[in-house]
Amino acid sequence: MSEPLVHVTERALWDAARETGAYEMSTRGRTLQEEGFIHCSLRHQLPGVASFLYGSYAGPDELVVLVIDEDRLGVPVRYEAGEPGGEEFPHIYGPIPVAAVIDVEVWEADRSGERAQADGA
Repeated sequence: MSEPLVHVTERALWDAARETGAYEMSTRGRTLQEEGFIHCSLRHQLPGVASFLYGSYAGPDELVVLVIDEDRLGVPVRYEAGEPGGEEFPHIYGPIPVAAVIDVEVWEADRSGERAQADGA
């Protein structure tokens, strides 16, 4: 197995995906259908991404990190930069089957939203 992909999301969205069998949110507030792919990260990219998207999140649901086995996806994954020469991030071009999520971790951001940690859940 290659390095797992990770995706931060709200617990309720993951719970809904478990009911339907596939996760289809691209990023905060945008679906796979709207964006064309699901934004993901590698583990070392996650703190910056979570800070950018959620800051010091105080929403109704806890945040979770989906740990995804790329080999179980069955859809293309492309590593792409947001701008020429920029850092590349994994993008999943299709829904994430629930069976491809090998772990779900609770995400805890500090008060500044600049640094966070994941705890196994």
